[in-house]
This record gives sequence, C-alpha cells and structure tokens, in this order.
Amino acid sequence: MKSLDGVNKKNDVNNTASEAPEKNVKTESEKIDFSKVKVEPLFEEFVDFDTFSKSDFRAVKVKECVAVPKSKKLLQFTLDDGTGTDRTILSGIHSFYEPEELVGKTLIAITNLPPRAMMGIDSCGMLLSAIHEEEGEEKLHLLMVDDHIPAGAKLY
Repeated sequence: MKSLDGVNKKNDVNNTASEAPEKNVKTESEKIDFSKVKVEPLFEEFVDFDTFSKSDFRAVKVKECVAVPKSKKLLQFTLDDGTGTDRTILSGIHSFYEPEELVGKTLIAITNLPPRAMMGIDSCGMLLSAIHEEEGEEKLHLLMVDDHIPAGAKLY
C-alpha cells in the first residue's frame, strides 16, 4: 500500500499504531503536582440543612451528547434520569470535553433547578463539575461516578 508521501507500506499493525496521534493523557501511575494547583476559597457563610436538603442531586446516564450549533462552548446532553423521560441539560464545557467521549458516562446533576433557556434550548438542571486553576489555566472535570450506579439514584 502506498502512503500519501509515496512510500510503500505494508498493512502492519505496528505501523498504524505508531503513527496514531498521541493524546496528552495522564496514566493512573502519574502523580499530579498539587503545589501548582489553585482552588477557590471555601464560602464563609453557612447554609442551613433545610436549605441544602431542597437540592435534588441525582445520578444521570448520558444517552447522547452533541455540540450546540452556533455555540463554541455549549454541549447538549440527553440524559436518563431514571424517570423514563429524557432530560436535556446544556453545559458550557466544550473546551474541556468532546461530546463523543461523554456518551455512556454516569454523571451527577442537580435536577430541580427551574428550566433555563440557552441558545433557544431549555436546560433542565445542571451537571456538577470540579474547577481549579493550574499554572494559570482553568481546569474542569465533570463529576463521573461508577457505572453500576443506576440512573435516578439520589445522592445524600
């Protein structure tokens, strides 16, 4: 087989594997240098238990995730929240995740926020994520949980 540069190449797994673009992915054995991490200070104001307990946190399964047309930041999630009716949540995390890498994941959402229209689409909840600054750059990680947790499971 000829490649684009005109050099003959065999159908060899080693050739294709070594030519695949490498992603900058940390392995589990790599240590994170937390001395370079900056987090926001904790709130000093307390929230009473009754106020906190009004928030409905649920495990949700990502059925579909797509980029919102005409938006650089928004992803549109179609979620199984355990009710039997799909839930739509929009999240401004496209600079951190590609839609296809989130399909099938189990995430955490707050489900009893009033709907909020973004780009003409109602977002019915909010996905939880952890945000910090590392060497002057914002980092975001969606909270993902064990896939054995069923859709709709309530968090306490």
